[in-house]
Amino acid sequence: MAIISNAVTIADAGAFSVGLGDQVLIKTLTASSSANLTFVDGASSVILDDTYPIYKFEYINIHPASVAQLTVNFRDGGSAYDAPKTSTAFNPFMQEDDSDAGMIYRAAWDLAQGTGGQIIAQELGNGNDECGSGFLFLFDPSSTTFVKHFIGITNYYQNFGKTGSFGIHYAGHCNVTAAIDGVQFKMSSGNIDTGIIKLYGIKDS
Repeated sequence: MAIISNAVTIADAGAFSVGLGDQVLIKTLTASSSANLTFVDGASSVILDDTYPIYKFEYINIHPASVAQLTVNFRDGGSAYDAPKTSTAFNPFMQEDDSDAGMIYRAAWDLAQGTGGQIIAQELGNGNDECGSGFLFLFDPSSTTFVKHFIGITNYYQNFGKTGSFGIHYAGHCNVTAAIDGVQFKMSSGNIDTGIIKLYGIKDS
């Protein structure tokens, strides 16, 4: 298929294939009352090595079995998802009844060499129409020289105390020189009832 304007071919399918290949879908995981959704390099066709300098995770309509926090954590070898992380986060929000709105620096969500999960959605609602979506970038996870940076944004329906549209902007790094070879998404309690997470590799040229 080609795009033609005034009888002049502007681009054909081959030309598009180069530009659109900069972000490559690696793996899609779909939750079904799942304890977690986990991506491990070399397992189930997952790539998380030096093939790409940047990896992107898209989490789409994550719906928990019960109101809880959605978290992400990283594996730096071995089997545990406990890489030490230093991070920061802030939280814009708007209540659905317009009774309150603002932005809060969330010191309690920061990690200082913490090994627990990074909170990426707080009190995520489990009503029939409630869910959360967002994305996470992980940079050069295979490096054995530098720390591994991550940056993400989530928007979600909070259903605890205040209800409405809440966001988390979070960033940090895994403070290890070992390669990061696994990424795990899970709820602080209960299962991920439904939702999709996609992993992409992003080329640097």
